[in-house]
Parts: sequence; C-alpha cells; structure tokens
Amino acid sequence: MMFGCPASPPRPMSSRPDLPVRPNVPLIQVRGARTHNLKNIDLDIPRHQLVVITGLSGSGKSSLAFDTLYAEGQRRYVESLSAYARQFLQLMDKPDVDVIEGLSPAISIEQKATSHNPRSTVGTVTEIHDYLRLLYARAGTPFCPDHDLPLRAQSVSQMVDAVLAMPDDTKLMILAPVMRDRKGEHADLFAQMQSEGYVRFRIDGKVIEAADLPELKKNEKHDVDVVVDRLKVRSDMTQRLAESFEAAMRLADGRAIACEMDTGIEHVYSSKFACPVCSYSLAELEPRLFSFNSPVGACPTCDGLGHVIAFDPVRVVAFPSLSLGSGAIKGWDRRNPYTYSMIETLGKHYKVDIDQPFEELPANVQQVLLYGSGDEEIEFVYEADGTAGKKRRVKRSHPFEGILRNFERRFKETDSSAVREELSRYQQPKACPDCGGTRLRREARHVFLHDAVSNDKRAIYEVAHATLAEAQRYFEGLKLIGSKAEIADKVVTEIRSRLRFLNDVGLTYLSLDRSADTLSGGEAQRIRLASQIGSGLTGVMYVLDEPSIGLHQRDNDRLIGTLQHLRNLGNSVIVVEHDEDMIRAADYVIDMGPGAGVHGGHVIAQGTAQEVTDHPDSLTGQYLARTLRIAVPPKRLPFTDETPRLRVVNARGHNLQGVTAEIPVGLLTCVTGVSGSGKSTLVNETLYASVARKLYHSHLEPAAHDEIEGLELFDKVINVDQSPIGRTPRSNPATYTGLFTPIRELMADVPSARERGYGAGRFSFNVAGGRCEACQGDGVLKVEMHFLPDVYVPCDVCRGKRYNRETLEVQYKGKNIHQVLDLTVEAALDFFSAVPTLARKLQTLMDVGLGYIRLGQSATTLSGGEAQRVKLALELSKRDTGRTLYILDEPTTGLHFHDIALLLKVLHQLRDAGNTIVVIEHNLDVIKTADWLIDMGPEGGSGGGTLVVAGTPETVAEHAGSHTGHYLKALLDEVSP
Repeated sequence: MMFGCPASPPRPMSSRPDLPVRPNVPLIQVRGARTHNLKNIDLDIPRHQLVVITGLSGSGKSSLAFDTLYAEGQRRYVESLSAYARQFLQLMDKPDVDVIEGLSPAISIEQKATSHNPRSTVGTVTEIHDYLRLLYARAGTPFCPDHDLPLRAQSVSQMVDAVLAMPDDTKLMILAPVMRDRKGEHADLFAQMQSEGYVRFRIDGKVIEAADLPELKKNEKHDVDVVVDRLKVRSDMTQRLAESFEAAMRLADGRAIACEMDTGIEHVYSSKFACPVCSYSLAELEPRLFSFNSPVGACPTCDGLGHVIAFDPVRVVAFPSLSLGSGAIKGWDRRNPYTYSMIETLGKHYKVDIDQPFEELPANVQQVLLYGSGDEEIEFVYEADGTAGKKRRVKRSHPFEGILRNFERRFKETDSSAVREELSRYQQPKACPDCGGTRLRREARHVFLHDAVSNDKRAIYEVAHATLAEAQRYFEGLKLIGSKAEIADKVVTEIRSRLRFLNDVGLTYLSLDRSADTLSGGEAQRIRLASQIGSGLTGVMYVLDEPSIGLHQRDNDRLIGTLQHLRNLGNSVIVVEHDEDMIRAADYVIDMGPGAGVHGGHVIAQGTAQEVTDHPDSLTGQYLARTLRIAVPPKRLPFTDETPRLRVVNARGHNLQGVTAEIPVGLLTCVTGVSGSGKSTLVNETLYASVARKLYHSHLEPAAHDEIEGLELFDKVINVDQSPIGRTPRSNPATYTGLFTPIRELMADVPSARERGYGAGRFSFNVAGGRCEACQGDGVLKVEMHFLPDVYVPCDVCRGKRYNRETLEVQYKGKNIHQVLDLTVEAALDFFSAVPTLARKLQTLMDVGLGYIRLGQSATTLSGGEAQRVKLALELSKRDTGRTLYILDEPTTGLHFHDIALLLKVLHQLRDAGNTIVVIEHNLDVIKTADWLIDMGPEGGSGGGTLVVAGTPETVAEHAGSHTGHYLKALLDEVSP
C-alpha cells in the first residue's frame, strides 16, 4: 500500500488522479504543482519521515523539493513575522502551485559553498572555535614563550607549602633574583644589598661571600641573585620560610627562587601573574585573545590570515630553460635595454655567460639576480642626457637590488592599478613566517590546556589543526582538575557534542582550521547538517540536496543514521538523492520522470523502496531490481610491462606519505579511497598542477613531490571539475561551448538581417546595438533595496528578452534570437540538424545527458554536476589528438543510474581514442568499469595518505585492507555468473 496517489504513468495523463489517504498519517498535501517543468502534479507526502525524491537529472526533483515545498514553507514562515523582521529576510517567490497543506517551517541544506571569506574556517562556521576560545580563556594556563614556564601568581603560603612538601633535610637557598642579563659592574647594587645586611650573592651561578666580591667586567652581561637564607627543610620552619620568601620578593619585584643546594634544581616562584624568570606577563585571559579575527588575538604580521603574499621565484622565472636575454624573466630580457644592461654588467662582474639557460647559472649568481648582492657594490654604466642632445655614459657603483626586491618595491610604491595587477601575477601565498600559519599572535599560542591524567598540554592552534576525529578523542579523554574542571564542564560538553555530530556525517578527516573556501559543496552541506542536528529543533521540514556527495560507501551508513536521527526528533526530512543505499533506507520514495526537461515533471512511482522497485514504469525501480544495470566490461584493457605510464614519485603534499603511483597511459583509471585519504592531493594538486605547469606554464603550485615521469607522452591536459562555467547571468551553455558565435553568424546571414546591414555583433547581448539598452542585455533590472538584498525584476522594455524590437524582428526558420536561446539542447539539435558545426556540438551535449538544459540558461542556475558535463561536452566537441590527459573529480555528482551509464559510455569513447582518463570517484558503478584502480587510505586525514592497493577492480576487491575493495567485492560477486 502506498501513500498518496497511484504512481503516475510514464507519459502525461490526467493530472488529477484520485488521492487515497492512509488514515492517521499526517501528510503534506500538494495539489496542482507546476513549478518549472512540473506537470500540474498532485502528491501526498508523509510527514515526520525520511523521504527520498529521485529520478533522472532534469526530471523535476529540485523543482518539487526546493522550488515548491521549501519555497512555500519558507515563504509562509517569513510572512508570519512582523514587517520589521521581514525587512531583514529574503522572501522567496511564491511557487506555481494551487494548494499545499500540512507544511512546517522549512530549512534548506544545499550544496553551496559555505563561505568565500578567507577568515572563515570549519571551526568558525560550526561555532566550535567560539567555544574553544571561551574554554582557553577560562581554563587555559598561559606560559612564558621564552622559558616554557607557567605564568602563575602564587601567595607566600603556597610557596611555603611547596617547600615543606620536599623531603626533610633538603638543603635550600632562598634567592632573590635582583638582576638578569644586564651589562655593568653593579657596584651600587652590591653596596645597597650589603647595607641591608645581605652577605652572600650568587653571581652568574656561583655563590660568593661579600668580602670576596670580584670586580665584574663592565661590557659583559651578568645574572645576580641575593642569598636571602640558607636552611634545611623541616616541618617547624613555616614562619622562617614565609619571612624569607617575603624578603626575597621585596628585593626582586615579586620573584623568588628556592635552589636545592645538593642537586642545583631550582624552583622559581612569583607573586605576580608573570614569568618568574623574565617577568613576561599577560593581562587577564579573554576569549578575543584567541580569535584571529580580532586585533587582540590576530598575528600582527599576517593579520590573522595565516599567510602572507610574497613574490614567488618560480613564477618570476617562468622559463628557466631559456637564457635571461631570451626571456627567462619577463621584463628583464633583450627587449628592455635598461634592465638587460644591468644583467650584462652582472654577468661580467661574476664572470658567467648570461646567454646560457637560467637554470644552468651558478647558484650564487641566481641568488644575486633574484635577491640582490647585499652590501657588495657593483659598477653599473648608465646613459644620461648630455650636451647638444647627445647621450653620455655614467658609471655608478652600488649594490644590485635583486629582481624580487625590485618587484616588491615597485608593488608598494606604485599608484597604478595596471602595474599592481601585472606584478600580482608573480605573487603566491606562503605560510606566515611569524605565526607559522596558526593565525594567532605569540601570546595566544602559549596558552595551554593541561590534561591532569596524561600530563599533556595543548595550545588552541594544536587542537584546531587536529582532524575532527582526533579532536573528539582528545576532548572525550580530557581531564581538568579543581576549579578549572568545574568552569569548563559545560563548554567541553558542547564541544564534544558538536564534534560528535560532525564525525557522524563523515567529516572525520577535516580539521577545525581548514579554510571554509576549500570545502566541496558536499562537505559544506554536511557541516550545515551537523549544525542543524546540534540545534535539536523539532517539527521542522528539512530539505537536503544529495548529502552523500563526496562520501565513501563506508561512511554512508553513518550519514543515513544521522538523517534518521533528525527524523526521530520529530522532523520531516526530504532528500533529493541518487544513492542506492539512501533510497533503500528511506521511509518513502518519490520517483520523478519519465525523462528530463520537458519530458519530465511527472511522479512515476511513489511508496516504499520496495514498492518503487516493483513498479513497472519506474526507471529507478528497474535499476533497484537489477532489471537494468551498468554492466561490468567483459574484458578490461590490460596494464602490462609494455604499457606506457605516468609515474608520480614520492608525493608528499598535505597528508600524503611519500606516495609513488603509476597511471597507465591510454586506460581509464579510478582513484578511490575514503574521504580525506589524499585522492585530490595526489590527482589535482600534484599530478594536474605539474602537467599544467609543464605544458602550459601554469602558475599552479604543485604539492610536494620528487618528479613525474612520462609527461612527454601528452600534449594536452584537461581538468573537468565542478566549478561554475560562469559567475554572471550573461554566461550560459551557448557562450561556454562556442555555440553562440555560429548562431549569431546564422542570424546575421538571414536576408532580412543583410538588408538592414546587421552583422553578427547585432545578436550579442554583451555589446550595444542589438541588445535592449534599458537592461543592457541582462533581461532583468536590479532594484537596490534598503536593508534588503538587491531585487531583480524583469525588464519592462524587452520583458526579459534581452534584445530590442528591431533585432527580434529577424528570424531564422521562424524563430528570433531570443526564441533560439530558449530552446532546449534536444530541441536545438532538431532545429539545427542541417548545420554541421552546431549539430556536432549539440550532439555532444546530448551525449552527456544534458538534452534538457536551455541554450541561454544562466550559468548560475546550473548545478556543479551539470557545469562539469558542459565542460566535458566542450572537450568532446574538439578535435582529438589521442594524447590528452583527462582528469575528472567525481563526475557522477547529481547523476541518476541511467545518467551514469551515459557518462561511462562517453568516458570509454575518450579512452578508446587513445586518451588517458583519471577519475576521482566513490561511485561503485564507475569504479567497477575502470581498467585500473589506485586505492588511497586506509583512513582519512593523518590516518591516510598511503597507497593501499593498485590493480584491476578484481584485484582491489580481494585486498583485505581496502575499504573500497570490501564494497566492490560484494558488487562484483553480485554480477558474476
């Protein structure tokens, strides 16, 4: 028995079937939903359950979940607030739907980046860092940075008790450290002390009677202690000890030393909150001292960013294989006589041939060229204006500034933005030399939490640098004593709780100091999910977008458990998801389809996972039932001793532990492993950055490694990632893939366009002429609102069509330029079937499963997975050399089982053309079809970074230490005859 209406058929039928309702089950009732491509659907969704909405890409999942359910839930909640409160909140558009009943206040947890602010970290986003700051301010112990001694203010009675705790008859000297590390003879000091009755001194560690005082050397530094008392420890000496300590502290500004005479061990005491040795002191600890976003706590050198921007020698010497005259360093070659004459002078001075490649110059000469000659003066010859307009030669001796120093000076002194922009190309962030990347000032870095059991002490930056799993273990075992334990109890409980939620959603490998702008969409979403669980809300409707993205199969169960926990709190959890485990674990499944775009928008099947599996018209059900499946290739391309290979040697970036990996050329290789195991570091930050630098002189800085062998086998490298294809509404699939130019040329070739003298530029919305000038081709007008985000409204002149009336009068095959850009890829392929240049590019978009997107669709509305496939289509449409290295990072993001089958077909076509494909992937359907696997791990973070096993999928499946192999074996066993 299923909730709601019977499953919609695979083709449009009556939009209003009878809707039987199961008694006593609270429902979200949707009637007549028409948002985007939804086909007037009616639907009942059970509340307080885990509901998965699945279906092909473009079938209407997000339109139902986010643009209908979430939009209406959020809109109603905001409208219930006062007018004053509403002015600070963005009100969403009312979705195109007749009725929705049973909605709760809605919270959306999407795959968008958490923050682009370099000051945001995992710790600040989750607010754990705020609790850490409070903890260290209340329970931390400050230490002297120079002497590693705790800053503690002690009373005289505490000092006496400490001495009386020593063994009886311990011989002690009570000393007053009156002088430390000061030059001089100090005769006045000795005279003053003798006048007060003191007859012994310890000078530079040696005890001397007053009668035997030497004459100290005036230009040397000395330490002077006054011997206040000498005694043996006995229990009846309380009064004498107290008087001695009081006298010592009076002489030495609150400091005293108890020195064991037999062993020389010193016990240093202070009555002030200061270092007993050097008097280093700190004001009362407060939370902002531990904030890198506050001037009080931020490192003054890097302003709390953890890095400084410096000129990078590798970027400056862009072509080390060339000579300086030929252009090893831009701006310092033969085309610039002034600077090159200085280079020639340096060559003569150091007696080196400057016509040899820069990399072959002696190391000391390279050093002088980049960093200057220091104090060494060199005679340079300059041309100056002489009499009668003639030039005269002038000799001047001075140190050579150095090219890097020259760039630094010009960058600081120039007022020209063009010069700054040009010079900034040679800059690279590097760890701050003062704080070492910790972002905090010196004082904050030397406040420690002291574990009473393990005697371990940790600074706040050390806790933040640990993985979340390590941090949780630390706080679970942390034992404080005395008043600090009482003060810290509630704060530590809150930190433990938040760390546990983050680890439960599979983020064990992240660290609290990880910059938020380096997180993937899936990681950012799971962080927000963990924060919501920590809030403990009930009666809320949560809408999530593929939370399993980027998760290894091993971590999926924990994520599912987290979502079920959210449901058990009394919330409705609605998830757009393609993951099979998530679908099977759902209480209720809604399968959208039957196709994408205009062919989608129907509810094909709904009910339990088993009911959807049994539905004959459900494409998802057929994959769940294994009626349809992605087949294991009957024969894989072999990786033999004769196969050429790329070899990454001793990769050490981030958590990689000297990994050496071989990638077969001409094969499809999958790099697998749990999240945080080092896959992206190996492939993107080491392999891709190195190949791009070799082939394109890219400014990317490769992660640490020795070398990469086999780069000569490639003439092109393409990194097909999930970054947007454009960040403005003007970017769209047509402009990105190069379709727009031939379309504009076609429109300009229409007779009516030629009669009017229109060129191709007339049909561009980026330049004046054919575009609507009221909105400058945007189709919308920005209305600035006080206290509100800017609002975009359709242009009232062109009504959102972007072009002026005259341009829209020109038609090709009955359609104007606006109507052409409004075509889906599928419709455009039919429309332009007779135009080979367009048909070929459109066909590649179809091949990667993007037939449903519109040519003029704003790039900002495309998901990461869609943007990645647009990039892949662009590369597919280019002429192939067969010597291309393709790198893809989780290309199955956002893809249904059926879409994955299409993607794999494309990847195998690229491979069969002789290209090399390297894919970072968790999806087992992709992994099982690869020719070769490189499995990283075994765990994430510090527990990963090694190559667990490399081989065919069958080899990896049999490896006992591979988490990937464990799940892969079950899948391969399932499909084997």
